[in-house]
Amino acid sequence: MKRVIFFVLMCLMILSSTAAAQGKKILYVPIDSRPCNLFQVVEVAEKVGYEILTPPAEFLGTRENRGDPEAMWQWLNETAMQADAAVLSTDSLIYGSLVASRVHNLTAETIMERAQRFKAFHEKFPWLPIYAIGTIMRTPRTGSNSSIEPEYYKEYGAKFFNYTALVDKQEISKLNGKERRAFKELEADIPKEYLDDWFKRRAKNSNANELFIQYAREGVLNYFLLGCDDSAMYSQTHRESRKLTELSSDLGKNVVQVTSGADELGMLMIARAINYDRILMPFISVTYNEGTGSETFPSYGNEPIGVSVDAAIIAVGGMKIHAPERADLVLAVNTRANGKTFEAASKKNRGKLRSDVKKFMEPVKYFVAKGYPVAIADISFANGSDNALMKLLKRDDLQYKIRAYGGWNTATNTTGFLIGAGVLTPHMTDKDIAELLTTRYLDEWAYQANVRQEIFAASYGIAGNGNPMNLQDKLPPLERLLNEKMKTFAADNLILPGRWRLEDLQSRLPWQRIFECDSRFKLID
Repeated sequence: MKRVIFFVLMCLMILSSTAAAQGKKILYVPIDSRPCNLFQVVEVAEKVGYEILTPPAEFLGTRENRGDPEAMWQWLNETAMQADAAVLSTDSLIYGSLVASRVHNLTAETIMERAQRFKAFHEKFPWLPIYAIGTIMRTPRTGSNSSIEPEYYKEYGAKFFNYTALVDKQEISKLNGKERRAFKELEADIPKEYLDDWFKRRAKNSNANELFIQYAREGVLNYFLLGCDDSAMYSQTHRESRKLTELSSDLGKNVVQVTSGADELGMLMIARAINYDRILMPFISVTYNEGTGSETFPSYGNEPIGVSVDAAIIAVGGMKIHAPERADLVLAVNTRANGKTFEAASKKNRGKLRSDVKKFMEPVKYFVAKGYPVAIADISFANGSDNALMKLLKRDDLQYKIRAYGGWNTATNTTGFLIGAGVLTPHMTDKDIAELLTTRYLDEWAYQANVRQEIFAASYGIAGNGNPMNLQDKLPPLERLLNEKMKTFAADNLILPGRWRLEDLQSRLPWQRIFECDSRFKLID
């Protein structure tokens, strides 16, 4: 009799999880309007049957517009009654967007008042699970992107980075004589008013994050995922993360996590909301390439990639297991044997086959042949795919035999988004999965690793005002060139299964700069 009852309960759970998405709605306030934070996240969730409610586009942060927190809060309160869960960016709802959090001049009182609205929102809609995403302000190595940093960072960015790296290191271990001298020189070189402005803004950000950790402790937030925007082993971002990690250590990683990354956080929390709603705990098996593997310390991160991957698995509500045959997702991470990561735009990424890539493909081919759901995290290069790996996927006809792929921006952007999307693929059709794979191949392989460099070079030969980070009147001719290049690349390199064809491919540069590309298309039977 007990066996019968157990069997019935299991059947009911399965039926409830498969039907759970019908009519379910999730409020989603992203970090900003970029495709990786908005369209691509929504696209994944909709393919498993959820409706994602997002604020009107004019409220969200863009390159020109820092975002409108007051309008977003009003929209939230007016829309919450329709929703079954909420994934909310603290950066957007306090500052307006991720970029706005770096350059705002808000008072401490305004910031804390907006942060306290999360508690008021919870009290007004107590049945609504809140999954919050926030960031610790980044510490760029240089000041090249001064438009998204305070103006003085253009001149003093490298000195800020080096100075705070030494402050961080000094608190962890002693500085040697050379480092102590460098510290004193940097402290003297950076104008005090710039240091004060930068640190005061960061302190306001940290105080708000401390409050959100307390809200997680009180149950106001069901989960708080706090990411370290572009960081390094030693940096001010890493320094602040150490203190916030210690502050939340009593709560456990199933309540609060401080991890590396930023733009993947929305996808991770959407996946967690869906898994929680469906009463699912996906099993994930992880394999790394030979050599440094999980100990690889990637560019733009402040922890080994294995730590970030494990954190992302916990964030989606999953469990890491060793046995690939039992996994809902087998994650294969493409790292270099020596642990180094390079830029996808470098000469090292011209597609020459390397022994480490060939070695990496051996288990991938084995898992695919076994019928396991394979996802590839391609982090050998930052900001784009490994052309050598992609050449092998094409040669061996594996492009559409894996379940998910990622190779964009930072290593944690790749692994986090991939895990969030990948654990949802068991609930998708083959066509849904093929569409998501095509989105990633167009973004990471076609554009980031290849076409972007051509667009960058072409931008200097076009008459008119503008530069690669603010194209202005160079945008229309560059988007025409972009569409030609993307269509040619897709025709030459994507081998879709015979029953589908790619049509209506249109690509644009949504933030009027060359960094990100938004490609939309149709797969036709």
